[in-house]
Amino acid sequence: QARLVESGGGSVQAGGSLTLSCAASGGHFSLNAMRWYRQVTGKDREMVATLTIGGNSSYGPFVKGRFTVSGDIAKSTVTLQMNNLGPEDTAVYFCNADGLSRQTTDWIPITLWGPGSQVTVSP
Repeated sequence: QARLVESGGGSVQAGGSLTLSCAASGGHFSLNAMRWYRQVTGKDREMVATLTIGGNSSYGPFVKGRFTVSGDIAKSTVTLQMNNLGPEDTAVYFCNADGLSRQTTDWIPITLWGPGSQVTVSP
């Protein structure tokens, strides 16, 4: 079964930087896009950044040029470089991917979620 494995995250002081990485593995699949979401306890999960297989990227309005998403969707990898972090960026960050998974002779749509990585930014 396909799954997402995340790495990175951690704690940093305001103004610092962190990098999150994510890779998909297991089974036979083809991804269309990979994304990063974040969630603060008690609030809705919000999209941070998206990277499509065509190389197009988009960001949540709160990013304001501080984050950069990069990767190779064909190789099922994505990285989120986060700069100038503030306490408001403290959250659990989740990697997400959608595409198709091959099941015997059929391809079926799939959506994958990583387990989440804690990012904590202190004042």
